[in-house]
Amino acid sequence: MTDREPGYRGGPVRLADLGLTPPTRRSPERGRPWLVPVIILAALVAAWGVVAVVDSGGGGDQDLAARPSGDATEAGDDPSPASTEPTLAPLPPFDGWVNPASSGRPWSETVPGILTFRGNPTRSFYGVGPVPTNPVVLWSFPAEGGMCGTSTDGSGTQTWCGTGWTGQPSVWEHRDGRTWVAFGGYDYAVHWLDYESGARLLPDFRTGDIIKGSVTVDPDGYPLLYTGSRDNYYRIIAMDREQPVELWKIHAKAVSPTLWNDDWDGSGLIIDDYLFEGGENSQFHIVKLNRGYGPDGKVTVDPKLVFNTPGWDSQLLSDLGDNQVSIENSVAISGNTVYFANSGGLVQGWDISGLKNGERPARVFRYWTGDDVDASIVVDAEGFLYVGAEFERGNARAREVGQILKLDPRKPDDPLVWSVKDQKPGKSGVWGTPAIWKDMVYVPTNAGELLGIDRVTGQVVWRKDLGSQTWQSPVVVDDVLIEGDCDGNLHAYDVRDTRRDPPELWSVKLDGCIESTPAVWKGRIFVGARGGKFYAIGDPPADRRSPATEAAAGRSDR
Repeated sequence: MTDREPGYRGGPVRLADLGLTPPTRRSPERGRPWLVPVIILAALVAAWGVVAVVDSGGGGDQDLAARPSGDATEAGDDPSPASTEPTLAPLPPFDGWVNPASSGRPWSETVPGILTFRGNPTRSFYGVGPVPTNPVVLWSFPAEGGMCGTSTDGSGTQTWCGTGWTGQPSVWEHRDGRTWVAFGGYDYAVHWLDYESGARLLPDFRTGDIIKGSVTVDPDGYPLLYTGSRDNYYRIIAMDREQPVELWKIHAKAVSPTLWNDDWDGSGLIIDDYLFEGGENSQFHIVKLNRGYGPDGKVTVDPKLVFNTPGWDSQLLSDLGDNQVSIENSVAISGNTVYFANSGGLVQGWDISGLKNGERPARVFRYWTGDDVDASIVVDAEGFLYVGAEFERGNARAREVGQILKLDPRKPDDPLVWSVKDQKPGKSGVWGTPAIWKDMVYVPTNAGELLGIDRVTGQVVWRKDLGSQTWQSPVVVDDVLIEGDCDGNLHAYDVRDTRRDPPELWSVKLDGCIESTPAVWKGRIFVGARGGKFYAIGDPPADRRSPATEAAAGRSDR
């Protein structure tokens, strides 16, 4: 594929402190052998007078059979402005890398926040409410001018501004008691900002080219940030100095063989001291980090590349007839399997169960969609994969299997559960990563539609025409679906009743196409746009005459 034109594209806190509901995992596609014990348990709960709260403030993997009707609340009512934050029950035991039941839940017990693209290893955690109900721009960054840089690709040298695909910021509760926001921009820099004011918390860290992807913050509390850049390097940056310091980097040509390109768009995952990352060099990498602290108390790393493998095979190159097989999505992990796809449309799963014992990962799943898959794979609590594919090559395979797919990797010979085709003339296919919520999957399209699809049947329940390509990945928090369009409108929709076409709750106008994925955290939405700025969006303070309000107003007016 070709790169996108610039016009488009504090101390430990327990999970329970976030107060999010664990997802239930009943699927209509399976039997119900658990029904009798559930009935017994319900009777005991009723007898003991225990109240069970089942709403969710952040995760998406709810009971698939729960399909609320409009009778529960009036259709015109807004969702509650107060975040529902019930206690998060413990996960069932799991001996492996990522508990599949953690789909839809926060990633870290040590660092509360949105730490990587789409929040967790299954790419299915969108943040914590409340979601603003009457939002305004509270502040924007930078105060003057915009974040712009020139970059050269196959289309020549052009100026890129703001943040783009995927560009989701990390937002986390720092051990210093403040909430930090970090992101990479088209001005070649990583920025660290204060949640409340938008002021810099650290000096900018500059790379040699634009940053297109989403940064990752270490989930184990080490003051480390991980980011790629179009300058051919993936980096680890220390955040515990007066200014950020690069501790390590890997060049796209450090491994062999490589194909296609040398950018790093994917947002890495860090689990048990291992970094998992795919590159536009078309290789998948695993790095043992060996994190620690030096005698001076500063964080250290001693990374070793322990595994890499081409993301393509000879069959794929033969079927494609080209070598455009870069890995631009962010790898997902569920159970003991790493999932990723490439620009040749090859969806793969690699078994990492023996990695810590020195065993090499082995490929255990292979499915060809026929065309470019830049959207990250989303994995639900049952282990199903949700995949969005582009429609650029227009080959027979892509026409056959469609562009929005649900796959069952436990059936490698026949994994397709359902698919939806999006093959309109001109723009079509999917760039944004799907979002799963209750019994629905929400998918934006390059043609400018936002689709609500039944997760079980694949039926398109509703469509919205947003008027321009939608590359931003949708997020859902507290039954509010948020999606941006390329006219600069950030939309919010009420999805409490998953069976109806959701009404719009509000929209906020920003400067430039919104390609980046927003982060929702405790009353604020953070997102960048192609006009050059990064925004904090939230309800206006009750007292507009307070110094904080005046300062915020002054920043947003610039």
